[in-house]
Amino acid sequence: MMNSIPIAELTFLQVALQQNATTNPDHRFSSRNSPLVNQVQRSHHATKIARMLAVDEKVKAPKDYEELIRVIHDRYEQMSKSYQKIAVYLTQNPNDVAVRSVNAIGESSGVHASSFVRFAQALGYEGFKDLQTLFQKRLSTAAPGFEARVKALETELGARTDRSEFGLMHDLVVRDIASLQEMLTAIPPADLAEAVNLLEKADVIYLIGQLRSAPVVELLRYILTMLGKRCTLLDPGGGLATHMARVIRPQDVLFAVSFRFYANEVVNVVEEVASRGVPIVAISDSTLSPLTKSARVLFAVPEHEYTFSRSLAAPMCLAQALTVALAARLQNNGVDPRIPTVTGQ
Repeated sequence: MMNSIPIAELTFLQVALQQNATTNPDHRFSSRNSPLVNQVQRSHHATKIARMLAVDEKVKAPKDYEELIRVIHDRYEQMSKSYQKIAVYLTQNPNDVAVRSVNAIGESSGVHASSFVRFAQALGYEGFKDLQTLFQKRLSTAAPGFEARVKALETELGARTDRSEFGLMHDLVVRDIASLQEMLTAIPPADLAEAVNLLEKADVIYLIGQLRSAPVVELLRYILTMLGKRCTLLDPGGGLATHMARVIRPQDVLFAVSFRFYANEVVNVVEEVASRGVPIVAISDSTLSPLTKSARVLFAVPEHEYTFSRSLAAPMCLAQALTVALAARLQNNGVDPRIPTVTGQ
């Protein structure tokens, strides 16, 4: 059995070896001809393994879905890139995770199935099945019948042989219907009510969204203007959005929309405005979005991957739902709220 080296001596030897390699590049120690280097490397490797095992022994697997999501959020910044990708997929697609096999999940996410198994084990589970059970329990109460809808969707998409222009449209429509239905279980009613409260009480509603998020805030600007609410679009044209945001006050509201890959200016504006106590309502694609930590209310609208692009059907529907609810408040008409038309007809 190899003699062990105390940690203090190990560290000293590592530093000495590194200094020798730096100052004498032509006379470096070689692991092939130096028993000392071999012993140091083996001891260092054993120490790392021991520390990893000590950490793993302390990990307790989350007992329910809510606790799991909290743990993922807490550890997200320290995760490797591949684990971060898994974390985003799990939080964006909880229903799919509940009903699909680990191989199908791996194929959809672009991460090998074995990585999902290791991810689950790193969280204290014996395997992916144990982690998946939490998603299944959530689904059984939150979205009854979803499994049947998923299977029907996959059957319909898998059976499509029409590659014409109409066939492509059919594919998009079927996926959008699934995304819209999923919102009914993914959006908490309390969050809708709180967001509408903030919009109703706001002196001025500031809007920011760039790249493919721009159509969502343009729709919001149109409807809010027609409802008589003061609103200002932080337009990136001329590079003035960041400067315009500096006049936002705590009695106002910032409504931010951003999806992966998140526009840097939008993220920076949201963080700066939140630091001044301004309430923020946000629409994004994940609870791991960089907008999460700053938003008073965050609507995470997962979007199914598309070969060509991602659809805006679900976030546009959510934006319109918020403005319809706001119109019902402003007009004291919960039955048939309306907005004036530009032509007045």
